[in-house]
Amino acid sequence: MTEAKSARAAQDAPGVRYGDGTRVVRAGLPDEEPYAPPMPGPVLAAHYHLPGDPSTAPYTYGRDNNPTWTGLERAIGELEAPGDETVRTTVFASGMAAISAVLLSRAKPGDVVVLPSDGYNLLVPVRERLEGWGVEVRTAPTGGDAQLEALDGASLLWIESPSNPGLDVCDIRRLADAAHERGALVAVDNTLATPLGQRPLELGADYAVASGTKALTGHGDVLLGYVACRSEELAAPVRLWRKTVGAIPGPMEAWLAHRSLATLELRTARQAAGALAVAEALRGRSEVSGVRHPGLPDDPAHETAARQMRRFGCVVSFTLPDKGFAERFLAALRLVGDATSFGGVRSTAERRGRWGGDDVPEGFVRMSVGVEDAADLVADVHAALDAAARG
Repeated sequence: MTEAKSARAAQDAPGVRYGDGTRVVRAGLPDEEPYAPPMPGPVLAAHYHLPGDPSTAPYTYGRDNNPTWTGLERAIGELEAPGDETVRTTVFASGMAAISAVLLSRAKPGDVVVLPSDGYNLLVPVRERLEGWGVEVRTAPTGGDAQLEALDGASLLWIESPSNPGLDVCDIRRLADAAHERGALVAVDNTLATPLGQRPLELGADYAVASGTKALTGHGDVLLGYVACRSEELAAPVRLWRKTVGAIPGPMEAWLAHRSLATLELRTARQAAGALAVAEALRGRSEVSGVRHPGLPDDPAHETAARQMRRFGCVVSFTLPDKGFAERFLAALRLVGDATSFGGVRSTAERRGRWGGDDVPEGFVRMSVGVEDAADLVADVHAALDAAARG
């Protein structure tokens, strides 16, 4: 019989620092076994054979744990904190399930939680829920590290950098250090950056949280979220929240997500290059104002982003003259779908004002650049702007 060897050697080899492209294709895989598939298929099980004491069993019941989750959680941990054996990851049914698990499992009546005032719009109902429980919620913008002024007495700081949809950036290490000095935990929403763009745990955060629905899985066919942290003590209440509310991913979704990780480096590198090309093209148009992308050298966020990010993401935001112009522009695009998500292999864009939850102008557009040829996307954007201007 051929001797099994470790499929995770790329993660564990002493003295070797492998690149992201090597890391993602091997992340979370089991030890290689003769004649077995490199990545096992999804385990579809509501329960397991469970003799004896369940406290010693690796798998007990389908709401508690699943081998397919284990592989994905190991893989994400290897990307969020390479080489750190203490990292603990918990996967969820969606990004909002992951966000809610951290905020609602950690906060209790009388606590102070600091949120970004310009973050993802579903933070608004989460804030209302927290306040209904007797939690004081303070908010401040992401840019300029403005959350620093709200930290006194806080128990938890929530950072979203880059922010969605405005793409402001804050100094995560500076904020994390200040929060820890005051006894607060720090969570960073890393959805837009992905662990290949930025590693919040290495920048001092206690939790790295993300919607895997976006660039992590990247194909627009899976809802998923996760929470990664550096200790079992931090992970335990988050995992208990998942079990209690049942916010678990299906094994097929977890398997699809793990499969998709192998191309994460290829996808995000191409998307970041395409996004920068689109942003540069938009700045040359008189109808367009307020172009934001952290990779633009003169973007207000660029200096801070360049210190803590390894790539700048696939999202570009900009403002068109009014609602009608924006809607004509979106309708005229041929390679870009009108959709609300971001991070997928197919480019999308939308007028964010249609949701009513973001403090943005009516003509504000968030565009997510996919893996199409950048020159084709730039040409499509120019043609759509020309068509919108003609009315």
